[in-house]
Amino acid sequence: MTLDQIVNLEQHPITDPGYAARAAATLEADGALVLEGFITDAALAAMQAEAAAGRAGAYFCAQQHSVYLAPRDEALPEDHPFNRQVTSSKGCICDDDVAPDSPLRALYESDDFRSFVKAVTGEAELHSYADPLSSINIHYAERGQELGWHFDNSSFAITLLIQKPDAGARFEYVKNLRDADAGDMNTDGVADLLDGRTTPQQLEMDPGTLVLFRGRNSIHRVSPNESDRTRMLAVLAYNNAPGIALSESARMTFYGRLG
Repeated sequence: MTLDQIVNLEQHPITDPGYAARAAATLEADGALVLEGFITDAALAAMQAEAAAGRAGAYFCAQQHSVYLAPRDEALPEDHPFNRQVTSSKGCICDDDVAPDSPLRALYESDDFRSFVKAVTGEAELHSYADPLSSINIHYAERGQELGWHFDNSSFAITLLIQKPDAGARFEYVKNLRDADAGDMNTDGVADLLDGRTTPQQLEMDPGTLVLFRGRNSIHRVSPNESDRTRMLAVLAYNNAPGIALSESARMTFYGRLG
């Protein structure tokens, strides 16, 4: 498929510098850019078919982790916000499972799409992962599965909703809850959220919606799927320098294999 067969360019003219500038301003102001109807009906149908076919080969796992995605600090109590554990559980297929003629791959490798993402995020360069697994992932969340509260290590993330469940699986976030660059982890604010004293914002989205999200300082989660319809989501991951690979330990944890 060509880019104009994948992206609804009338609604989202990603090669127009003015459109990209407005998108960048939205991301800067809100911390999230939600592009509804980004994918054409034909491309979305192909993505749904590919994701459904890949479901049987997905690697499913459940993990306990802190919201900071860091090892426990033994000098702090177990119930300290830095040490408190949440659960993430999902299935995943990796880049090498995504077909060469997949519209997901065509979108990911499109020079026009990368130029748009660079313009929106302010990155000077965007490169694929050096390992064979991490560039394009498709995530699956069955009934009861969730993505626990966390901050991202990367400056931005790109997701594309392929299939929406019938209930639950809400994307929730609190913008700028910490300032990682300044070393402010805001553990009191994290405790308020984990204990229910803070009400997060929600992002509503339908299949075919592309989201750019700045999650390094904005804590976020996906609540448990409350239906029997699988949530299917593509993650398109880039690096701002060439030759970067996800560590072997991270690949074993997330994918169950190294390649």
